This record gives sequence, C-alpha cells and structure tokens, in this order.
Amino acid sequence: MKMAARLPLLFLSTVLLSSCQTDPRAAIDAKPEPNALIGELLVEELALVETPKQRPVIAIYAQAFQDFTGQRRSNSQYADFSTAVTQAPYAYLIRALKHAGGGEFFDVVERVGLDNLTKERQLIRSTRKQFEDDQELMPLKFAGLLMEGGVIGYESNVKSGGFGARYLGIGASKEYRQDTVTISLRTISVSTGKVLLEVLITKSIFSVGYSQDIFRFIGQGTKLIEIENGVVENESVGFALQIAIETAVLETIKQGYDNLFWIPRNY
Repeated sequence: MKMAARLPLLFLSTVLLSSCQTDPRAAIDAKPEPNALIGELLVEELALVETPKQRPVIAIYAQAFQDFTGQRRSNSQYADFSTAVTQAPYAYLIRALKHAGGGEFFDVVERVGLDNLTKERQLIRSTRKQFEDDQELMPLKFAGLLMEGGVIGYESNVKSGGFGARYLGIGASKEYRQDTVTISLRTISVSTGKVLLEVLITKSIFSVGYSQDIFRFIGQGTKLIEIENGVVENESVGFALQIAIETAVLETIKQGYDNLFWIPRNY
C-alpha cells in the first residue's frame, strides 16, 4: 500500500526535476510559432498575386495611417508609459505594398517624407540656377489612389487562463493571455474622393508562461528546500501588426479584382 502511494510522487518528481535541468524555452522553440508560419505564408501569397495591366499609383501619408488607440503596454506591477503599438505603422503598410506581386503590383510614391523631398528639389533647382544649368527636374509623380486608416483597436486580456498541478510540494503550471489588435484600411480615389475599398482586420496576440516549483521541508521542519523555474513567451506586437496589415493589403487586392478596379495582366 505504501509503495502504491509513492508511485505518483516518484513519477511527478522525476518529470519536474528533469524539466528543471533543461531550459523550458527549448520545448517552446521546438515548435514553430504560429505567427511565424502565418507570416511566411502571407509573404509568399502576397508576392505571388497576379499583377495588373496598369500598376495603380498609390500614396500613403504618415498622418493618414497611424495608431489611433493611444493604448499603453499592459503592466500590473508599475506604470508603463510606452505605447503598446508602434507609432509608425505606415512603415509596415508601405513594405506590404512594395512586396505585392513581387514589387510589380503597386507603384508607391513617397509622401511620408514629402517635406524633405521638396526641400531637396528646391536645393537642386537653386544650385542649377546658380551655375546656369538649364536641365529641368522631372515633375513629381502624382497618385491616383490614397490609402488611409490605422490601428483602431487594441484590447488587452481579452482571454486569459491556465492550469497547474501540485502534489506534496511539487507542482507545475501554465498560464496564457490573449490580446487583439484591429486595423482599418481604406482605398480612396483622388479624383472623386470616393472610398473604393474598405478592409477591417483583427489579429490575436498570445502570451504563454510556464513554471515548475518544488517546496519541501526536510528534517523535522528544520530545513526548507524551494526550487523555481519558469519562462514566459510573448508574441511580438509588431509582428502581429505586420501580419494584420499584410492581410489587409492582400484582401484589398482581391476585392479590387472582384470590383474590376484593376485588370489582370493576362486578361
């Protein structure tokens, strides 16, 4: 009877002690991250979309695509004034547009640094005039489409939970938390001001924590042994935002084909 009672303790001790001897991150790293797999598939699908006969010329202004949530990083221990989302989400949007169709779908014109571009062109003109150079600058290319929107939602602790077990001072636990980020992307005609396409995308962000511990008294309560081990794995908010924006661009391309806003090259 005593031997039967010791078996669960011996089994649990063996499992926990063996896990404490190895880095628990190895168990996490052994499995591909879901977001990493999604990101690879999105990049590949975005690069392989069919290119149109005429490339749409599109512009993105920094003020037109930004974080509208003002959300701060979630922290229950101290005040954290860092923003939860990057303040330059337009960088991900420009990157997604430039990679669509292997870089042959959209013709993206510079508008984020328009002031710097204008100053440089003025400098070139004044220098050429000073040295009597009659060579004219090419006119700036204007865009037929604008893309606007931004990060319109960031929800923390949408879902949280965990599980654990303890037997005679030996235990293990796992906790998780889910956040969500939501973006909106609009495609607008410059000539008419009409909103041609609108996409709303929500992406989940997961955080997982693993821990093991041993708490035992030895020698009639005169000695205490306490061992703890754990690791927390947080998905990157920036990477999740990049996936959401690339998904929105891909959906915009599909809707554009469905509404005949662009025609396939081989049509």
